[in-house]
Amino acid sequence: MTAPHRPPRPSARHRRPDGRPRWGLRMAASVSLLLLAAGGIGHAMVTGVQDGIARVDAFKGLGDRPDNSGGDGMDFLVVGTDGRDKLSREEKRRYHLGGEPCHCTDTIMLVHLSADRNRASVVSLPRDSYALTPPHTDTTTGQKHHGHPVKLNAAYAEGGPGLTIRTVERMTGVHIDHYLEVDFTSFMKTVDAVGGVDICTTRPLKDSYTGLDLPPGRSRLDGGRALQYVRSRHLDSASDLGRMQRQQRFFAALMHKITSSGALLNPVQFKHITDALLESVRADKGFGADEMVDLGQALRGFNPSSSEFASVPVSDIDFQVPNVGSTVMWNEVKAKKLFQALREDRPLAVRRPGRQRATAVDVPPGTIRVQVDNGAGRMGLGRTVDKALRATGFDTTGTPGNAPTRVRRTVISYDPRWNRSVRSLSAALPGAALRQVSGQGELLRVTVGKDFKAVHKVRSDDPTQPSGSGDFGTLTGDEAACP
Repeated sequence: MTAPHRPPRPSARHRRPDGRPRWGLRMAASVSLLLLAAGGIGHAMVTGVQDGIARVDAFKGLGDRPDNSGGDGMDFLVVGTDGRDKLSREEKRRYHLGGEPCHCTDTIMLVHLSADRNRASVVSLPRDSYALTPPHTDTTTGQKHHGHPVKLNAAYAEGGPGLTIRTVERMTGVHIDHYLEVDFTSFMKTVDAVGGVDICTTRPLKDSYTGLDLPPGRSRLDGGRALQYVRSRHLDSASDLGRMQRQQRFFAALMHKITSSGALLNPVQFKHITDALLESVRADKGFGADEMVDLGQALRGFNPSSSEFASVPVSDIDFQVPNVGSTVMWNEVKAKKLFQALREDRPLAVRRPGRQRATAVDVPPGTIRVQVDNGAGRMGLGRTVDKALRATGFDTTGTPGNAPTRVRRTVISYDPRWNRSVRSLSAALPGAALRQVSGQGELLRVTVGKDFKAVHKVRSDDPTQPSGSGDFGTLTGDEAACP
């Protein structure tokens, strides 16, 4: 019998009236990585890529912008648009892409490259974030508007890339250097061009709305299945938050595939990748061959641990605004710290020498109650283990005891009804023996043996629970991708 870890029912605010799932945070940022890393292939080929990119004058007439003198990094605004109209009828049917495209901004993220080009920070901005637009002219109607409240993605519909940039700069204080835009088609074809990506999950993932059906463990996703993965939002109570985290993990896996496969150094594969991108990507006029080559040369040593992923901290996911509806309100204090770190070119994740990679577990350690008893006869060991388990997230009692007899091997005793919880705990104590005790209840008991060496770090694979490090729950790319 499986433990009763049931998530609450998703709230109504996460469903569209027409029942059609939003595709949310697409991995549009893959475009920025590909273009930035392209410098390794040579200036001539990059010039060909530059000439094929559709351009948008995203910065025309922008004034009253944030100061750009605080740090020497480079900031991209990356957006994803719902361009399903370029997909075939069979592709729409196979991947559950019914309905008309909304031609809206479903993905909004900031990608910050550090001045030394040793770190990329990807910050997801919820599309329903409460925002105040600056004064502007509606690009569709020509009507002039004073600044007014909107959901963040509505800025694109009213004023295109320019208003989106101005609104994000006003909200974050981050000076945006370049703008990149991508749609469904490039996402699918780019994943296929790199040969697919590997995704790992601790539990089955099934979503009847998108057709996603992944078993536990490692799965190789082609473009179509990748699209299902990043669109799925009916997998848990986290809805859009869960989808956002899965998309960040997919981006980490895609980055790893691109930077480790040598694809960008192979002229034939490079052409396949760029052909997939050019069909539906747009960039600002200032992002040219010189910028691609300079950044590509700087990023030759880039690897998954060089990237970090965070989402804007929020204080209210259902902030009601007249004539706008339900919006997501940011946590003003934490968000201010996050964007200040970007402006000052500082890392978001906690980085320590020799940092141990955390193992993803199904049941969040914070929901697991643990009693530690010392069975090794070594004074103070019980308290050491209790403290280490609590540090990695487990709800320990804080009052370790002494076992009646000494044991050589560490043992975890558990009620069979909590068989999922014990798997999370055993991941933190690799090699421990498992002993079923019917009727023990929800408390898991650890008897520390003479074989104990250390507690292994774990992190939650449940998007409703914090899983990263630092003030912003940041995950580095090597933590987010498959081990």
